Amino acid sequence: MTIEKFGPFDGALLVDKPAGMTSHDVVDAIRRRFKFQKVGHCGTLDPNATGLLVIVLGKSTKLSDRIMSQDKAYEGIARFGESTDTFDADGQITATRPVPQLNLDMLNSVASSFIGDLMQVPPMVSAAKKDGVPLYKLARKGIEVERKPKLVHIYDFSFTNLKDNTAEFKVVCTKGTYVRSLIHDLGEKIGCGAHLAALRRTASGSFTVKDSLQFNKLIELPASELQKFIIPHIKLVHSQ
Repeated sequence: MTIEKFGPFDGALLVDKPAGMTSHDVVDAIRRRFKFQKVGHCGTLDPNATGLLVIVLGKSTKLSDRIMSQDKAYEGIARFGESTDTFDADGQITATRPVPQLNLDMLNSVASSFIGDLMQVPPMVSAAKKDGVPLYKLARKGIEVERKPKLVHIYDFSFTNLKDNTAEFKVVCTKGTYVRSLIHDLGEKIGCGAHLAALRRTASGSFTVKDSLQFNKLIELPASELQKFIIPHIKLVHSQ
């Protein structure tokens, strides 16, 4: 039996993605900068979302599905009174409604109703596919199609701070959960509408953003220094 050997650049990098870049942009930049043949990411972040992006390198790209399947944690900001067509701040405002007197107790009471198993319909502006075509490509053409709801699980959903019509929150959920859909649905339940104003991924499985390296610092590293930031393949296997 042949034992597969792994080199110093087979493993994972924990990257703190900045706003304004797609997850694919980060992968491409790392591939070009360090001349890696195989680079992948484990769970898409929307362009304006920030935080933890797990990047797999070399032979460790075969672990991407396994790592991607882990639960995720996020922190974000919800803005009440405005609904958008993308459910976040990138979209066009589709409705404005009066905001009732909000308080943390009320918000957390409504948020608690979403905890547990939840059937969630993917937004039209998303990477989910319909007949092999990403929904966002259809949305760009003004086409809206019926989307099948999918089962996700919300372990925790709570609001931690409130100022005027914006509130900070935390979510722990299964992979594939659309946090912007969660905020949109919560706004509809309250009756004033809401959209996701900001989002940051803080954890994916056992990996946390506290242990990540900012993308701008990572991309400036000499190749000789990159290795010390790579989680080796064998450790990666046993960390999830």
